[in-house]
Amino acid sequence: MRYISTRNKNASFSGAEAILQGLSPDGGLLVPERIPALSERELEELTDMSYPERAGYIMSLYLDDFTRGELTAFAREAYGPAKFDGGEAAPLKKTGEGEHFLELWHGPTSAFKDIALQMLPRLLSASLGKMGETRDACVLVATSGDTGKAALEGFRDVPRVKILVFYPQDGVSDVQKLQMTTQEGSNVGVCAVRGNFDDAQAGVKAIFSDARLRSELDGRGYFLSSANSINWGRLVPQIAYYVSAYCDLLKSDEIKPGEEINFCVPTGNFGNILAGWYAKKMGVPINRLICASNENYVLETFIKSGVYNRRRRFHTTSSPSMDILVSSNLERLLFSLSDGDDELISRLMNRKSVYTVPEKISKRVAGTFYGGHCGEKLTKKTISSVFREKKYLIDTHTAVACAVLEAYRAQTGSAAKTVVVSTASPFKFCGSVLNALGESAESGGLELIDRLEKVSGVAAPEPLKSLRGKKERFTAVADKPEMTDAVLRACGADV
Repeated sequence: MRYISTRNKNASFSGAEAILQGLSPDGGLLVPERIPALSERELEELTDMSYPERAGYIMSLYLDDFTRGELTAFAREAYGPAKFDGGEAAPLKKTGEGEHFLELWHGPTSAFKDIALQMLPRLLSASLGKMGETRDACVLVATSGDTGKAALEGFRDVPRVKILVFYPQDGVSDVQKLQMTTQEGSNVGVCAVRGNFDDAQAGVKAIFSDARLRSELDGRGYFLSSANSINWGRLVPQIAYYVSAYCDLLKSDEIKPGEEINFCVPTGNFGNILAGWYAKKMGVPINRLICASNENYVLETFIKSGVYNRRRRFHTTSSPSMDILVSSNLERLLFSLSDGDDELISRLMNRKSVYTVPEKISKRVAGTFYGGHCGEKLTKKTISSVFREKKYLIDTHTAVACAVLEAYRAQTGSAAKTVVVSTASPFKFCGSVLNALGESAESGGLELIDRLEKVSGVAAPEPLKSLRGKKERFTAVADKPEMTDAVLRACGADV
């Protein structure tokens, strides 16, 4: 399987090269030259497999420079009991007739990013050997909250890798910030950025495009790579949990073979829901992918109109991982739906703030995706009603998905069985969840964990409780133009 750039399909790379590079040198995202198909028989065979076996099988269809045995072994390490509660990486929780929650937050950082970021370091480390790469990797990450901690934890003390995470100074929760600034490891770095997530993400992209910086790092024995979802090695492990959810529904006789289901996904950067689209294109019987946004609903507008316009007011919300106006992974979808028109994609992406896709593409988007959004008041109301009516505690991001799903059902009359993708533990957002349950949240983030446990009767994840007493290691703050200096310092330069 070769990987091509969304902006130059003549640029071709192996899977290992795609993982090491993260981003094409022309600024495009790397995509598989074809999407492998899953037959109904294969889906039935996957039903009897464990989650690591399923993940290894799915990834082997895309990464043929790795063996299926290698990938399954990586998955057993990544998703075993030492990393995930009871060894369950992506369990389904039934809350009503035809409704399940795909809980993706049982890993070491209590967020769905663990699924990919426990796997990516293993893929990247193996790729160094496969490619005969003599330089070390400098992995850059822009985060709106969860990706940063998951990447730091995944890459902690991995040989031949430095990792540097940038987060918006005032755009993450107290718990998310503490998870990053207290991170252990000899090869990790964390820096706050004055601005929002889009500023941090734009800064990282600019660094990747800086030929002078790449040359200087090369002289120091480093090359740049990414752990954001612009890296295909981040996206491919996520495809597996959509396939796995379908297999679990089959196994429990909740659905019949071939029966179509919907997924409702809270999303900002479009990576999570795009993994669901790849699963659908592979042959998983998915009808609708319901794209749930918060008050930064640039994706909903695009799905409904075909116009992507990031020139709008940015909102800081209680679901910070979705506080994004530049949804990078949308570029991969548009490339596929344009039948690989790299010239069109280059033109659209160069327009930066506003672009309109051709009607043919817009119709294809609307044929699979439904877009909706949820404001702050409804987010709170949804947390309360789900807890009260279903005895199920959810975080702010999952609440956005629940509210949008309810609106979708009311608008369409759909009774299709639906999986809500639950992306974070409610204990990562204790203050917001407590407020939604009618409780005050005046104390600090860690004290609120105890209060939420008491109010809800739900036990908090141990990785979050263990933050208490940890010392903050990283306090640096930078403006966007200063991010380059932070990278040079991480790689041993005096600046």
